[in-house]
Parts: sequence; C-alpha cells; structure tokens
Amino acid sequence: MAEAQFSIRALFAAGQTQRKQLESSWEASSLLYQDNVRAALGTFEECRSLAERIHLFSQNESEDDISSGDLQYLLIDYYLADITLRDTTISRRTVLQRAQDAFERFLVLLDTYRLLSKGDSKLYERYLDNRTSFTTAAGSDPAARRNTKIARFRQETDLKRKLEYLSHNPSDLENDDTSIRELYLAETQLHVHQTFQALDMIGRELQILALAPPIPHMGADALENDDRQRARRGIREYSDRLDPPISQMLADSKAGPILSKNGKPLKPFTLLDSRQRLRDGVFKPDHSLPTMTIDEYLEEEKRRGGMIDGGGEQSSSHPGPDEDDLEKADMETMKAREWDEFTEANPKGTGNTLNRG
Repeated sequence: MAEAQFSIRALFAAGQTQRKQLESSWEASSLLYQDNVRAALGTFEECRSLAERIHLFSQNESEDDISSGDLQYLLIDYYLADITLRDTTISRRTVLQRAQDAFERFLVLLDTYRLLSKGDSKLYERYLDNRTSFTTAAGSDPAARRNTKIARFRQETDLKRKLEYLSHNPSDLENDDTSIRELYLAETQLHVHQTFQALDMIGRELQILALAPPIPHMGADALENDDRQRARRGIREYSDRLDPPISQMLADSKAGPILSKNGKPLKPFTLLDSRQRLRDGVFKPDHSLPTMTIDEYLEEEKRRGGMIDGGGEQSSSHPGPDEDDLEKADMETMKAREWDEFTEANPKGTGNTLNRG
C-alpha cells in the first residue's frame, strides 16, 4: 500500500508538471503541443486507474476520512477533462463527450463526499435533470441571468484570491496539516466553479455540432469531384484568370505529339528551353504586362490619325508674309479691300432694328 501511495504521488506530480507546461505554451496547434497533451492524458489516466485499483476513495467514507495529502487526488478527473479539451487530433464531438464524462465523474465523486456547496448542489441537480441544455444562469429574465453570472464570477474571483493567499508560502504548508487541507479544499471549490462553466460551454457546442451537416466520406465519388483529380484528367472549368498557371501551360505543351510520324507539325510550337519558360512564368507580375512603350503607342496613334499636331507655343506664332510670293500678296490685298467695302456698306448697328427708339 505504501508503494502504491508513493507511485500515485509520483504520477500525480508528473501529470501536474506536464499540465503546467501545457498552460504556459501557446502553440496549441503544433505537433509538439499535441504530443504533450497525449502524454499528460496518459499520465493522468494511469494515475486514475491506480487510484481505482488501490480503492483510494470509497462511497462509504466522508470528507473527514480522507487524509489531507490525498485530497489533491480528487482533482484527477477534472485535470483529465481539462486536458482532453485541448486535444485536436480527434473529432471535436468525441473530445467534448470524453471531457463531459470526466467532468461528471469529478462531480459524482465530490457529491459522494458532500464537498459541493449548497449552490453547487443545486446546479448539479439541474445538470442531471437536463444535460443537453444546461446553463449556469437559468431563467428567461436577462437581468436575473446577468446578476447570476456576476455573482458566480465574484465567487470565483474570491476563491482565486484565497487560493493564491494559501499557496503564497509553500514552505509553511509542509508541517501544517490544517493549512494543507484548507488549500486543497479551496482548489477543489475553484475547479467546481470552472467545471460548471465548462459543462455549460460543452452543452452549447454539442448543440451547434448537432446542427452541422455530416462530413461526407472521402470515397471514389468524392475523388471524382476533387479539383486536382479533374486537372489530372484534363477536365477544366471556367476561370477568370488571364494568365494560365504554369502547370496548365506545361500540360498543354505535353498534350499529344507535336510532329506526326512523317515529320509534319500537328500543332504550332516554339523552341524554348523549359527552364527558361518556368523561370519566366514564376518571376513575373500577376497582371498582364504592356506590349509596347509609350513612344511606340503615340507613333501608332499618329499613324492612325488619332492625334492632331499643334498647340503650345507653335499655335500662337504666325509666320510673316512672303514678299516674293506676288500672287499670295495680291490675294491678301483683294481680301482686305472686300472687307473694307463691306464695312462701308454695312455700318455698325445697321442691323439692330429691335431696340430703336
């Protein structure tokens, strides 16, 4: 019996060390973190099975029958449930159900030893009456639900302060059996509060998962609808991408022979190094590149007649008359005489007959 006590104490201490390492780590999705989760679960499972083999707790006992050093083992199922919720290697529904079972074992054990307070006992009865829709703040009145949540939050805060105060000087607890007992009982009460909150969360999440559609089985039919499988068979769908991917370009170049048996080309082709083609396809912008410079574009617009020369300083400068061009000089003289004759025959204001007095 003494060897078993020593063994369960070592297992529980190792599990506590692993649990604290998980709480201090933030990479919950990494493979190392999940390996640590499985290792901690294995340690606490072994600790739980050992406690059952040596009959550490009995239904015929009361709180006073448990030694102060064994009170900490009441939390084995709680730690199992808490660590199980961190597991992401299996389905979420399975994780929630396993954690729910462990939380229930924890509450059953505490209820056996009458360690649940009056308020927690009522919550436990409500949970047993309706496990699927259990909530810590029952009722339809929003104000009452809010007050209940505030009250439980304050109780949990007080328990944390009490636990922090009791564990402030661990050296003083080594020889003080009363302080050790008070410390473990305070820790148990704190985890009871957290257990009911976790059961509330688990019930809500299970309801959401029940409404989710079933995950289809990845069989042969599912592979037929896979995009990569269709791409391997050459089945392509509509895409608004301007430039095809490199894999498609290479697939197009390899689809069918280029030359017939007689040496006749069956499709147009370009002699190009495959490495150069891959490099050009990778190191380029996502958008389509221009095909001509700005100067080439302007020259093309001039050639098509889309641009008219002029404007600027050239439009304001008029060339002087050419004295050697007598014919043009006579034309300008005749034009000036005709304008003078027109102004003499039509004085200013002649046509204004509407405003005469």
